[in-house]
Amino acid sequence: MSKIVTPYQNQQSTKKEQVADMFNNISKTYDFLNHFMSLGIDIVWRKIAINELKAAQPKRILDVATGTGDFAFEALSILKPDKIIGVDISAGMLDIAKQKIAKRGLSDRFEVRLGDSEKLPFESNEFDALTVAYGVRNFENLEAGLADMRRVLKPGGKAVVLEFSKPKVFPVKQLYNFYFKYITPGIGRLFSKDARAYSYLPESVAAFPDGKSFVALMEKVGFKSTKNRPLLFGICSVYTGIK
Repeated sequence: MSKIVTPYQNQQSTKKEQVADMFNNISKTYDFLNHFMSLGIDIVWRKIAINELKAAQPKRILDVATGTGDFAFEALSILKPDKIIGVDISAGMLDIAKQKIAKRGLSDRFEVRLGDSEKLPFESNEFDALTVAYGVRNFENLEAGLADMRRVLKPGGKAVVLEFSKPKVFPVKQLYNFYFKYITPGIGRLFSKDARAYSYLPESVAAFPDGKSFVALMEKVGFKSTKNRPLLFGICSVYTGIK
């Protein structure tokens, strides 16, 4: 990535610290705004990404940057693993996830831990599969994060990454850029106490090395059989790789 984009440009703290602060600030409205601004399409995208693991039938899954746990809950429903562990840098987001886990009576199958996605608090070769949805673009050091994700996978384990990408076809590209640049921050200002978080979103997507560049980075840290599947004209992409 040629430019490091941070949530709060006038602060001296690291991107990692700023991302944690940002998600702590927006945690209470995150789920609502996520579904509202994507018109619910994010739910479909999550299902597509999770289905990448159906054939493997993983029993132990790590959900990186788990946030409020929506991706992990969907994975539990579709894949029926024995255990999912979610890790996130934001205590505020994890508090919401814990409430949802308790409400759904899933504490025996889904647990969350506070931790750095680039220095995962797990042993090597621990998980059958690894997922991360809309999290990798927030990494301070993307290459280090991918390498550590590969480290905790068992040999033959599969990583699935769901992330925003940049559509290239007319008029999707133009409509997407307009929505992200003007509509998204406006909605964020209306419903969230941290409007800057929703200006950071399009900036972080614009700076993210999507498509072939991201696949190349996965291969650089050792992932094999890598694939990139663009969704909805390239608005979002599913990346997969095997350890």
